[in-house]
Amino acid sequence: MAQDLLKLKRQATDIRKRNLRLIFEAHHGHTGGDLSAADILTVLYFGGVLQVDPDHPKAPDRDRFFMSKGHCSGLLYTTLALAGFFPEAELSTYMQPLSRLSGHPSTHVPCVEANTGALGHGLPIATGAALAAKLDGTPWRAFVLTGDGELQEGSNWEAAMIAAQQELENLICIVDRNRLQMMGRTERISALEPLAEKWRAFGWAVCEVDGHDHVELLEHLTHLPVAKGKPTCIIANTCKGRGVSFIEDRAACHHRVPTEAELNAALEELDAACTIR
Repeated sequence: MAQDLLKLKRQATDIRKRNLRLIFEAHHGHTGGDLSAADILTVLYFGGVLQVDPDHPKAPDRDRFFMSKGHCSGLLYTTLALAGFFPEAELSTYMQPLSRLSGHPSTHVPCVEANTGALGHGLPIATGAALAAKLDGTPWRAFVLTGDGELQEGSNWEAAMIAAQQELENLICIVDRNRLQMMGRTERISALEPLAEKWRAFGWAVCEVDGHDHVELLEHLTHLPVAKGKPTCIIANTCKGRGVSFIEDRAACHHRVPTEAELNAALEELDAACTIR
């Protein structure tokens, strides 16, 4: 178990490092949100949670993952490339003319289930997918990652009502709760708290976890559903820009591209944090 956790830690570091280089090379990206969700995607794709296969990305019984916070496409593409869904070298084309690695998730990329980016779309799409799976009697599950600022979109709560009414226990919504959005603190712009109680009031089973703790994430994501007959919401408390001290918890780094000196400093800091002592 300890060895597996060490591998996940190293994988999360590799994802963060490659993601930062991708943003720097493209001169575009959403640095803060990518880094805040890196541990979540690491556990999903490398922790044995998502039942997906790089050799068979369209397998009918695969789990479906929807990146609702689509502006963080860089993190999704980096994770998929390192997981073997397409060549890592292609990451150098991110947001370049005619590249399939566009600024928001594109279904031209293996294992991307829906084009997202207009916030508030991912959960409704995932709800429809989960309902389809239930009606078909198939075992696959629908996972969706939303930003917390994104929950200010009312379409999420319409989907939440339907998911609870339809008892979609095969639907799992993970909230990247970093408490920051482009213009500042979520609680100043449009307060979300008490967030867990809101989800419960809509009929969901709710867990709150440290979104950077691989043990906690694995514990909850490998024991699903949390409650029979209910969709699951996992509120992952995170830090925007996690892993790089001069990026962490700064709204200004929502989509700020690091300079070359900052990139090198960030890579050095990530390497140091991952060193075994």
